[in-house]
This record gives sequence, structure tokens and C-alpha cells, in this order.
Amino acid sequence: MTIDRALVDRLFKHLSVQAGAPTRDVIAPFTGQRLFALPLSDESDVEASVQTLRRAQTSWAARPLADRTRIMLRFHDLVLANREEGLDIVQWETGKARRDAMEELVDVMLNARHYARDAKRLLAPRRHRGVFPVATGVVQLQHPKGVVGVMAPWNYPLTLAASDVLPALIAGNAVLLKPDVQTTLTSLWAVDLMVRAGVPESVIRVVTGAGAVVGPMVTDRVDYVMFTGSTRVGRGIAARCGERLIGCSLELGGKNAMIIREDADIDRAAEIATRACFSNAGQLCISMERMYVHEAVFDDFVAAFIPRVAALRMVPEVGWAGDMGSLTSQRQLDMVVNHVGDAVAKGATVLTGGRARPDIGPFYFEPTVLTGTTDAMSLCAEETFGPVVSLYPVSSDEEAVRRSNDTVYGLNAAVITRDTAMGRTIAATLRAGTVNINEAYGSAWGSTRSPMGGMGDSGLGRRHGDEGLLKYTESQTIATQRVIGFGAPFGLSDERWMGTMAVALGAMKRLGLK
Repeated sequence: MTIDRALVDRLFKHLSVQAGAPTRDVIAPFTGQRLFALPLSDESDVEASVQTLRRAQTSWAARPLADRTRIMLRFHDLVLANREEGLDIVQWETGKARRDAMEELVDVMLNARHYARDAKRLLAPRRHRGVFPVATGVVQLQHPKGVVGVMAPWNYPLTLAASDVLPALIAGNAVLLKPDVQTTLTSLWAVDLMVRAGVPESVIRVVTGAGAVVGPMVTDRVDYVMFTGSTRVGRGIAARCGERLIGCSLELGGKNAMIIREDADIDRAAEIATRACFSNAGQLCISMERMYVHEAVFDDFVAAFIPRVAALRMVPEVGWAGDMGSLTSQRQLDMVVNHVGDAVAKGATVLTGGRARPDIGPFYFEPTVLTGTTDAMSLCAEETFGPVVSLYPVSSDEEAVRRSNDTVYGLNAAVITRDTAMGRTIAATLRAGTVNINEAYGSAWGSTRSPMGGMGDSGLGRRHGDEGLLKYTESQTIATQRVIGFGAPFGLSDERWMGTMAVALGAMKRLGLK
């Protein structure tokens, strides 16, 4: 597998590194072969980037909002026009199937349209009723934070870089982007298209390097942090941001559950479940790793589900031939092997899969379905982040909800049922930031006007929706007092004035005024 050297050189121009910087080899997960050597940033690169961003941010924020939104809509069109190149790069770096890569491009375009078209509503000055009706005028303004640090992971390197950068830029911020070393080229491709669309190069800079090394350098210099990754690392970032009294938004781990009710359409449930568990080889924060199936339909579901899973094609090449791609690294493969091996050793049953497949590619692992998993097994409560799901028979909706909620995480969940009204009732009892009824993740994730994020150990803050843009701003209240003030007027004593105020407050309450 080879990659176009001219393409790599073109994209490297957007990388903030010094000449002669040390490099790290990036390999193709499909083959294990070297793709290219990636130059690594150091602390001086991070510092210089932040200084450049601070100088440029004010003039970027001063540009009319309509200019910034037009640029993002042009970026949308460039992603669409150059999608084949983008899909190739995503597959080269991640090893995922092309249809999973296409989900990333679709997501970026949806977000570009959403934020470009909602920004005027969200960032416009808002008038509020003042403490004294008519006499107090109040306006709320939204100001950019300044320099935003976006730290994007390797599993969805386009979605979780570009779709977080877009609202930060539209809000008037400058952005320091730190992608994972394995998937830096994908982020650089997105930045290249943003610059071609009209984003000044001085308001978006890209630094790279090991997260444990460069991540703290970013956190210590920016005004807000957007991070997607593990709960362990997220806790450290939150603590560091707390020391500096800056905000952060963190999408972290999950151990997501799907409930399949007794009334479910079994064939449809099996189709949904296959995508739910094995999209991107399970390397999806919102994929399903636990499935609670009503005992009355458990055997029927297994009979419909297992053949679908076993039929998934694993093809180690760029293109549309594969249904499920590779794991992205040896580290992920080791995690999956250890979790499955531990479960089997302690009595779990493998219904399909269960093996690494080095005959296909160095990091391939078969899509795997287990039963008989217990609390004694590491994969029961820990996030596997691979193509593995455990099935559990349950006797009631109440048991399914209780067991679904028995986790420190709370990112995503799903309910499969013919009774959508009951599905919504069950969904409201699940402790998860998003719940999909008769879908796994696409319905909630793709509905960009609604917020997406986690509860508990799954993180802080939200992306998408209004908060996905407003979190990159500071609210400012400007209150103007007219005619009457807060001091006692007309020579009234404080006692008489406060008595008048008390009467007025009572009247306002009766009139329904806030």
C-alpha cells in the first residue's frame, strides 16, 4: 500500500513543526507497512502557534459573522467535491471500512451546515426583561473564548477534529488542533480544505506529538479545551483546566447498552445490532458492547443475529469491498484479545468470532458475540473498544433498564421495540446522554440540532445543538437603567421606598412577571 508523497508534502505545510524535527513512523493498519514519517512538534512549536493564534484571533472575530459562515459553507462543498481523496486518507490511517469513513465525511458536512445556519440565531444579541420592566434594559452578548484547543482522537479523526473546530471558528475563536499521531494527515486534510475555503492560516494551527507530551502543553496555554478520548486522560485534563480556571468539554468512554424488547421485530433488531456493535470494528465511543434481550425472543434474536455477524467481510484494502475494517493499532488488538481471552477462560461462550486474524491483516479481530459473561470478567464493566458484544437474557423491561444503568458510564443507549411510545418511556429512565429508539447511534448523532454528550464517567459538556457552539463563547450581560434607579427617589425614606418595592414585587408575581 502506497500513499501519494505529493499529497503528504502538501498537507504537511499546515503542520507547525521546525525544520529537522524528530519524526515518528505512521503505519497502515491494513498491512502494517510504513505510510510516512510524521514530524513531531515540541514545546516551542506549541508556544509559537499560540502566539500566532492570539495575534490573529481578534481580527478574525471582528469579521462579520456572515463572512465566517459563508466560509464554512464553502468548506462543506469542498469536502463533498474532494470526498474520494478524504476517504482514501481516512482508510490509510485508520484501517476502517470505507462506509465507516463515509460516515465521517457526512458528519462533517452536517455540522458545517448546522453551525453555519444556526450561528446567526445563537450569536445575535439577546434582549431580556430587566429587574424593572421598561426602566431596565438588558442585552446578552456572546464573545469568543479566544484560543481553543481541540484534542482529537484516532478512531474518528475527521469527525472529531473538523466537527469540533468548525463551531469554535464560527464563534470567532482561533484554534490550536492536536490530532493523534496516527491520524494527523486526516486532520491536516480538513485544515487544508478550510484554508482553501477562506479560513486564514493564522487562526488555525496544527501541532502533533504524543498526547501525554503535547497535550499538557496545549492545555496550559489555551483558553478552552475540547477533548475526546479516555476517561483516565479526561480526568487529568479536567484537573489541569480547573487549576487554570478555564472551561473544558470532554467526551470520554462508554459501555453502551441496547435493550431488545419482547415485541421487537427480530430481523430489524438483528440488522440494527450488527451496525451498532461492529461499525468501525467497534472503535466507536457510542457503539454497543452490551445487549439485553428479552428471554422470550432471545433464541430467535441469536438465530437472526449470528449469521449476519459471521457474514461480515474483512478486506484489508482501500475501497468499498469490506464490511468491517481493522483495529487501528497493536494496543487496541491487545485490549480485545485480553478481554475475550479473560472472558472465555472464566466461562463465557463464544457464539461467533473470538480470534485475531493476522492472516487478513496485523490488527484484524473477528466480529465477536459472547454469552455467559459475568461480573468476574474484565469486559463486563470495562470498555473494550473493539468488535465484541455480550448478550444477556432478561425477563422484563425493568430488569433491562436496571442492568443497562449499572455502569459508571452514561454515553449512549438504544431501545428496539415496535411500541415507540413505550420506547420513549424506557429511554427517559436510561442514564445516558443520548438514547436511540429503533436505531443504535445514527439517529441521535446525526441530529445535529440536538446536544450529544455523556453522563457520569462519560464526560462533561455537549457537542452539537446550541451548546456545541455556545460553549466556545463567554456570555456578557449589559444592563441599562432608565428613569428610575435603585436609590430612594423623591426624598422618600429607605423604609418607605423598600415598602414600595415590596408591594411592586408582589404585584409583579401576581402578573406573572419574572
